[in-house]
Amino acid sequence: QLQASGGGSVQAGGSLKLSCKVLGSSLFIDTMGWYRQTPAKGRELVTHITRGGQRNYVDAVQGRFTISRDNVKNTIYLQMNNLKPEDTAVYYCKAVRVRSGVRYAYWGSGTLVTVSS
Repeated sequence: QLQASGGGSVQAGGSLKLSCKVLGSSLFIDTMGWYRQTPAKGRELVTHITRGGQRNYVDAVQGRFTISRDNVKNTIYLQMNNLKPEDTAVYYCKAVRVRSGVRYAYWGSGTLVTVSS
């Protein structure tokens, strides 16, 4: 349902851009977002964006990461700037479909981001 791409390895201070595309129907897709997972912290929310464009970020990435959404292409993006070693994680995208009052969550396969000091 979701295809994520764009991970890689960079040095601290560098940038990466992740993409996540909804495959198939995008009907009733509401909020989409990015999570990241490490062995120490498990999976945690990074940022999300509503269909209308409202954004939220966790404090750790505020000012460095930007989420955007293209509803025509059914794709969200995560521009990550000034990356830090603590941003190293597997990043997952998530989409929530709301239909008849029921919320369905879909997850993409993870993409690894490695930031070296």
